Amino acid sequence: AAQRPGAASATSAVHIYRCESGATIAATYPSTDSATIQYKGDSYNMHSAVSGSGARYVGGELEWWTKGAGPGSEGALFRHMADGTSGERLELCTE
Repeated sequence: AAQRPGAASATSAVHIYRCESGATIAATYPSTDSATIQYKGDSYNMHSAVSGSGARYVGGELEWWTKGAGPGSEGALFRHMADGTSGERLELCTE
C-alpha cells in the first residue's frame, strides 16, 4: 500500500518549549536537516544551517537554535537577517 504524503512527519515527536515571555513553541524534526516550528499561530518550515554549537535551523525571517535534547534542553528564536546573520533574540525557551 502506498503511504500518504506527510505520513512520516505525522509520526515525528512534538517537542514543546516554554519561553520566558510565556509563549510556547512546538517543534518537530521531520528529518535530520529540517524542523517545523509552531509559533504564535504560525507554522515555519526550516532547514539546517551552519552553527558553532547546537543545532540551527533557518526559515523565512526566523532562526531556531537548540542545545541539548530532551527535557531541560534549550531553544532560542532569533530574527534571521538578510545577510545570513542572527539578529535580535525573540524568545528563550526550555523544553
